[in-house]
Amino acid sequence: MNKPETLIIQSDQPEKWQKILSDLITDPKDLLDYLQLDEAQRPASLMAQTQFPMKVPMPFAAKMRKADWGDPLLKQIWPATEEEIVDSRYVTDPLAEADSNPMSGLLHKYHGRVVLTAAPHCAVHCRYCFRRHFDYEENAPSRVLWQRCFDYIGADNSIEEVILSGGDPLALADKQIGWLLDELESIHHITTIRIHTRLPIVIPQRITNELIEILSLRKVKIVMVIHCNHAQELCSDSRHALNTLSSIGLILMNQSVVLKDVNDNADCLVELSRKLFSVSVLPYYLHLPDEVAGTAHFDVSRNRALNLIAQMQTRLPGYLVPKLVKEEPGQPSKTRIG
Repeated sequence: MNKPETLIIQSDQPEKWQKILSDLITDPKDLLDYLQLDEAQRPASLMAQTQFPMKVPMPFAAKMRKADWGDPLLKQIWPATEEEIVDSRYVTDPLAEADSNPMSGLLHKYHGRVVLTAAPHCAVHCRYCFRRHFDYEENAPSRVLWQRCFDYIGADNSIEEVILSGGDPLALADKQIGWLLDELESIHHITTIRIHTRLPIVIPQRITNELIEILSLRKVKIVMVIHCNHAQELCSDSRHALNTLSSIGLILMNQSVVLKDVNDNADCLVELSRKLFSVSVLPYYLHLPDEVAGTAHFDVSRNRALNLIAQMQTRLPGYLVPKLVKEEPGQPSKTRIG
């Protein structure tokens, strides 16, 4: 594939982000060529690549440092041989989501809110993803499936918030997003729609004028939770995208995962919080990694994570210190650590 050094795409060219999304780097050798790295030093795992194929959009690859195996963005997406480690604590469904899946495409884990798997794919495959083994085929969205979900939500007046997840809901086309939001808004007891996304980070060109208009027209509260783990991810294009989303009144928050040798140091997390706030994004959650099969090498202990939070508290105002949490199966909410 062609590997341009830079990609400067204007937000008023909506077809461009889809071109980027369709031209992902999927061959580890292509990525290493671009980054000027020798595969012999750290070969990709064929098993990992087979189980969870590498996917990296060019704008995200362009943020990685050349000739540096220690780059924190590269470590998040590289199918490393460490994924072959078998540890009985690490399973394919660490959050027991199958137990909260009353119908295809919908998860009802917590009181008052449901999750819709709005899109069956992401723009990037983060190696630590807790849904890397999720059955997206069984939960692939369609209008028929969504209508069943709308009926389920409409029949339960206790549901006030719908969380669009996936995959990445912003991987849907603008018209699909507009239709989905219209349908959810028509359910009278829905007051909030939350969108979880990594696309403003990995393909900031996704934030088109068309999408901004669609999000601006809402009657309900729109909350967007950005998934950003490292300040290096916040390039000028991503900062512009986030500022644009903030300018239309969206509530922007961020959730990160603390990952060994990626962001498990206080300097890194402090810088991330400050840079997020500079573009009107509030740090929201810092997650301990989930025990999903193939991710043991990312593990950070609770004590280590608590120490990081303590260091952040001495250097930042309280509103810039994220809550340290862990998702545990069967619990009525995320578990606050510390």
